[in-house]
Amino acid sequence: MKARDVAVQGVLAGVALVAAFFVWQREPSRAPGEVTVEDAQASALDRIRYDEETRFVELFRDPQDRDTIWVRLGNKPAKPGAEAGTTDGGVAQPGLTDAGTDAGSIAAASPTPVPPPRELRGNDVALKLFSRFAPLRAQRDLGVLDDKKLDEIGLAKTERGLTLVLDGTPKTFRIATPASGWGAPYLQRASDGHVFLLGPGLLPDLEAASSRLVDRRLHTFDVDGFDRVVISTGTTSRAFVASGKPPGAVQLSPVDAPGTPDDFARNWHDRLWRLTPVELLGRGEAPPGPAPTPAFRVEYQRGGKAVGELSMAKTPDGSWYARTEFTPGWARMGGGLELLAEDAAKLTAPR
Repeated sequence: MKARDVAVQGVLAGVALVAAFFVWQREPSRAPGEVTVEDAQASALDRIRYDEETRFVELFRDPQDRDTIWVRLGNKPAKPGAEAGTTDGGVAQPGLTDAGTDAGSIAAASPTPVPPPRELRGNDVALKLFSRFAPLRAQRDLGVLDDKKLDEIGLAKTERGLTLVLDGTPKTFRIATPASGWGAPYLQRASDGHVFLLGPGLLPDLEAASSRLVDRRLHTFDVDGFDRVVISTGTTSRAFVASGKPPGAVQLSPVDAPGTPDDFARNWHDRLWRLTPVELLGRGEAPPGPAPTPAFRVEYQRGGKAVGELSMAKTPDGSWYARTEFTPGWARMGGGLELLAEDAAKLTAPR
């Protein structure tokens, strides 16, 4: 190759690198007419908090793994007098109780306790939603509005709010939904009072965070992610060789007879594998009442190393709970699992 050809190729390569750099640095594409409410890189966003009158939702990064998003769901204390002398319809009624005590005084003295917030692992929807808030964009910038206009669009007395924590600095906003109850909400930036027409796609997921943003999986691996299953009940256990491909059931064979599939074990594990949680408890949260009684445990292995586990337990009130290597804590399961526990004992009984 001639020296001139080498030089030409070098120049072309340099131009390509420069072009790639500017493409990488270029601001992401936006819809026509969009305006920037808060200009920030996605890497600077640490936390999102959405507030309503009686509850709040937070999305935040895991300090040890910033690619993992956690969802915190919490309720707020009732306002003074909110619970005093109410009827079933929720309308406040002045007066006395049957004992002649002022109902408002009782409510003030014994407010309903607020349970601690529940922290749950966020799913892929939560991860994608999180990245859409930095930079935060809106459909239109309406500027600074007078008090009358703020009252008309619902921003004068709203109790809904949004807080973005960017590199440790909170940026706060007030939110109001249009009077029609649907469409794009209004957003007011606290720092300068500017009002924006926010896009309709950001808030619905936060409003329904418990159903849309929570990862409800028990495991992150599928039926082809393990080659050995160890079932334990009490002090006894039994190991099975496992083979399977999604979406089929796992074939289980005793380790001492790998060529003899055990249909009873396969059907039992298939029932277990298809269970889904009814309710996920948060990180560090225990089931109500006394500690649950362990019923059985399943360990999943691959290449001689543990890749996951599932523990099933029953509380004194008859509720069943499970926890795995992936769940943040206990998960309440549906009823009717007594037979599953009985069959686990049969599978592990000495042969």
